[in-house]
Amino acid sequence: MPSASSLASTLLRREILDLHAYHVPDSAGYIKLDAMENPYSVPPALRGEIADAVAAAAINRYPDPAAASLKEKIRGVLGLPDGMEVLLGNGSDELIQLLAMALNKPGTTLLSVEPSFVMYRMIATFTGMRYVGVPLVDNSGVTNSGAADFSLDLPATLAAIRREQPALIFLAYPNNPTGNLFPADAVAQIIEAAQGLVVVDEAYYAFAGDSFIPRLAHYPNLLVMRTFSKLGMAGLRLGFLAGSAAWLEQLEKLRLPYNVGVLPQLVAGKLLEHHEVLLQQAEQIKLDRAKLYRQLSEIAAVRVYPSEANFLLFRVAHATEVFDGLKQRGVLIKNLNGGHPMLHDCLRVTVGTPEENERFMLALQEIAS
Repeated sequence: MPSASSLASTLLRREILDLHAYHVPDSAGYIKLDAMENPYSVPPALRGEIADAVAAAAINRYPDPAAASLKEKIRGVLGLPDGMEVLLGNGSDELIQLLAMALNKPGTTLLSVEPSFVMYRMIATFTGMRYVGVPLVDNSGVTNSGAADFSLDLPATLAAIRREQPALIFLAYPNNPTGNLFPADAVAQIIEAAQGLVVVDEAYYAFAGDSFIPRLAHYPNLLVMRTFSKLGMAGLRLGFLAGSAAWLEQLEKLRLPYNVGVLPQLVAGKLLEHHEVLLQQAEQIKLDRAKLYRQLSEIAAVRVYPSEANFLLFRVAHATEVFDGLKQRGVLIKNLNGGHPMLHDCLRVTVGTPEENERFMLALQEIAS
């Protein structure tokens, strides 16, 4: 009988064997600024209410398969246009995979821009879809180009849509890991040019100045995807798609039963009853982002990029050494160096509490000097 390793090598698809698993580093003991989480815990005034609800939860029973109460609360905070519905996922990752499964016919293509959220490419690989990434504007080594770094190359993107005819397009809005918000009129042109489905991924909506949810009724090929992870619910793993019932009724057929558990439904529902508290935390993060951006801009060795998310991308010589130096000083951020050619010497820091940001800046200044 062949060994397990030999069998796996024989039976698994080559593209799976060639993949690297999504790496999540051990963060124990560090100031954790690597994963775009809200650094603030549940406000004390809400903890008792949530604790009482959890204590009374029927965890011996399966959850509501339709999550009707939670969906109604989501509709309330979104102000969805008439005729639009909601589909829930175990984080946005599950929804990306569900969409790829649903639209994957032989020879179909998933298109996005690069660099962007790595799971678009990975899930295309999981599901056997062909992946096409359109490079963003890269001004490294170019002076006076007139275009911002990591901006959308609209002509190239439109040309790729005409050439590839993708069944599925993902656009992160704002983009991860670069933090910038593409022009709304450019995104609208992409939606109008596409013959397939366009998903605008608004994971960082709470920190940005625009949304495509009000435009859902205008485009029959548009869905908007969001997660509550960045708003303070990362531990609940809750994402959702918003869009026409004509799309979501079909996608519901692929959603696994009971994919959102009793406790995530319950706790998320309680938190959404106090949505304004979470938005106040987001406003504080935006203020701290602006301060952190100014501080990074004052370091001659650092080039920091504008952001409408809850993180900042910056470039520094010998980025991996800087990353290691920060870890040695108890601060964990994200090392993007080597992840994509356009991210050479790039690091990404999540906006933390004022105290966490100060610790990060002191450590970085010590390394830079």
